[in-house]
Amino acid sequence: MRNHLMGFTLLLASALLAFSAPAQGDPLPSWNDGDAKTAIIEFVERVTDEGSPDFVPVYERIATFDNDGTLWSEQPLYFQVIFALDQVKAKAADHPEWATTEPFKSAIAGDMEGLMKTGMAGLAKVMGASHTDVTADEFAASVNNWLDTARHPTTGKRYDEMVFQPMLELLEYLRESGFKTFIVSGGGIDFMRVFAERVYGIPPEQVVGSSIDARFEMRDGVPTIIKEGKGLFVDDKAGKPAGIYRHIGRRPLFAGGNSDGDLQMVQYTTMPRGPEDTTPRFGLFVHHTDADREFAYDTPSHIGEFKEAAKLAPENGWLVVDMKNDWKLVYPD
Repeated sequence: MRNHLMGFTLLLASALLAFSAPAQGDPLPSWNDGDAKTAIIEFVERVTDEGSPDFVPVYERIATFDNDGTLWSEQPLYFQVIFALDQVKAKAADHPEWATTEPFKSAIAGDMEGLMKTGMAGLAKVMGASHTDVTADEFAASVNNWLDTARHPTTGKRYDEMVFQPMLELLEYLRESGFKTFIVSGGGIDFMRVFAERVYGIPPEQVVGSSIDARFEMRDGVPTIIKEGKGLFVDDKAGKPAGIYRHIGRRPLFAGGNSDGDLQMVQYTTMPRGPEDTTPRFGLFVHHTDADREFAYDTPSHIGEFKEAAKLAPENGWLVVDMKNDWKLVYPD
């Protein structure tokens, strides 16, 4: 009886161990087998294996990702710009003067050519009208409502459905491997923080983006944050390493982008500081090559131009992910 009991105990223990052990399946099932997938997995295994000479402790495992064009689509315009245009249209009834005043006249009419003629100054006015002199809670509510109701002009999908399934898997794989994942984007920090956690699994405190000043005040006894229209910090190009320094305070181990706007972030992450800087680091660029499942664009492009970074990628060992050939699917099923 004792032997039977011991045998049953061992069998139960084995079953529990098997049940609790992490799955050993494919961590990137939406990626085609090939050089890109292999490079990512080999890097993660190198830096997380305690027996490896390239082992990196958990507290140093920081991964930063651009948002537009890297984690979700960005055509025909950055989605935050489309949000701003929709907000201006929604507020037009309260501003009859906009009907005859640029850039609002073109924005309300959906005249992109007319809006572009107003230049960056005009676009800044549109962004200001939709993003400033509003409480943080009101702004978050407007973003949530827009994500629930707005649809992309060509795919018909909600904008938060146009995220890249392979990149969602990469984010999760890195987190399961002890990495802390951050968004570092030229997009607005307040805009992305509304949905980053539920869409990407990235909490708001791990979102770095362009920002404007805010102030605190008591409104009818309620502590309130007001978004102001001054103190703009642009978290793009050379602003990205500065944003990482300000908000994260640690150099990333892994950085992913899709355009020349992400070049400096990838340089800052991967390029050695000197002969003693031998820690392995990883740079990745998503190249939009799939006109059938998403959009194909490279250079010249009015959004997401991939020119200078594409030239520098081979000599720096950065991975260029070919969307058409490296991904089994683009958007989640």
